Amino acid sequence: MTSSPSAPELHGPESGSTQSHAPGHTHSHGPAAPVSKHLRKVIAAVLIPFAAAVLVGLVAFWPGGAPSHERTGVGFDRQTQQGKVVEIARVDCADVNAAQVPPTGDTSTPSGREAVNEQSGLCKKATIEVTSGKDKGRTFVEIIQPDSTRQLKDRQGVVVAYAPDAPRDLQYSVTDVDRTFPMALLAGIFALAVIVVGRLRGLMALIALVVSFAVLTLFILPAILQGSNPLVVAVIGASAIMLIALYMCHGLTARTSVAVIGTLVSLLLIGLLGSLFIGWASLSGNTDDNTGLIHGLFPDIDMSGLLLAGVIIGSLGVLDDVTVTQTSAVWELHQADPTMGVRRLYRAGIRIGRDHIASVVNTLVLAYAGAALPLLLLFSIAQSSVGTVATSELVAMEIVRTLVGSIGLVASVPVTTVLAALVVSADRTGLGAEAGAPAPVRTGRGRRRKA
Repeated sequence: MTSSPSAPELHGPESGSTQSHAPGHTHSHGPAAPVSKHLRKVIAAVLIPFAAAVLVGLVAFWPGGAPSHERTGVGFDRQTQQGKVVEIARVDCADVNAAQVPPTGDTSTPSGREAVNEQSGLCKKATIEVTSGKDKGRTFVEIIQPDSTRQLKDRQGVVVAYAPDAPRDLQYSVTDVDRTFPMALLAGIFALAVIVVGRLRGLMALIALVVSFAVLTLFILPAILQGSNPLVVAVIGASAIMLIALYMCHGLTARTSVAVIGTLVSLLLIGLLGSLFIGWASLSGNTDDNTGLIHGLFPDIDMSGLLLAGVIIGSLGVLDDVTVTQTSAVWELHQADPTMGVRRLYRAGIRIGRDHIASVVNTLVLAYAGAALPLLLLFSIAQSSVGTVATSELVAMEIVRTLVGSIGLVASVPVTTVLAALVVSADRTGLGAEAGAPAPVRTGRGRRRKA
């Protein structure tokens, strides 16, 4: 079979009649191009300069690694090592001084009641062995209170934080459990399921996923930490991810190129709307301990720009899904009925797109709501009004992120559909051949239909 880049476009049910010399022989002369040479040149004239600009941007803003800094010992900015629970013993909480009752004896407050409960209950005394780093083999004791959310088990792997400036007995403490094996197993099951169902295309999707994370961790994050404009870096990185992922998963075809252009237009819209409303709503992007720590360590980072960068990158994955689906739908509609013009193709494609819009927007909103569920519970406990909750910066940030991304997704459907309809209808000769009818200059249309 020829290695024409448009080959995947031609394996429709009718393509077997293209220039056959024997029954069942469908590719003796290679598949017909899905669009004319002229249209391919037009698409290339748009995408090649864009890809070149992305490449220049990657080179110009390439960070060369994240900047070094002195660790603060706060949050994620701590030295950590691996550890293991080697012994668990039950002890009276009062004997290990697990909690102190307030000096006033007031037990009416939540903290006071918890202190009384902890003193009267049984605590766990866990002996932890450090299993990595310069102090490998060293042990220390961790007291686990009865109402602690993290209850350690014997032989369990843990992550321990190291504070070199603390007294020797307090240098190590358990900060988390080691989840390496279950997370790796889940990732393996996911990869296996994708390959078994998707086969070669699933494998390419996994490779594209790895490349996307590489761009994120090797370019976007270090470049922002180096002081580059977060919006510019996000646009360059998202564009690189889009080009690599779409072409790697769906091939170098006109169909994919239309999806790329539709995604690009929608990303530009999301960037413009996000920039406008993040500034208008005075969203600082500095709303929790993690963003506060980032701002403290790297005060030159534009936190509102970082918020906008997150909106763009977060919307990219769903945009790819929408634009590829819409482009494929229009292509298949035209292959099923080559006589459909631009208007009919657009109307049929947009009917499919409306269903897609409803499901995708609902998915996006629920995803953000699920991530912010603990925050929403806090507002519910405080019995705050809907208006107060919606306009607080923590929630307003998520609302702007959701609505801006959703507007971009909604806009991507008509934009991509009309682009696909225009491209797939622009060349009757090439597209007729794709649908199974050879060009009129080669054979008569009536004779082909009789055959």
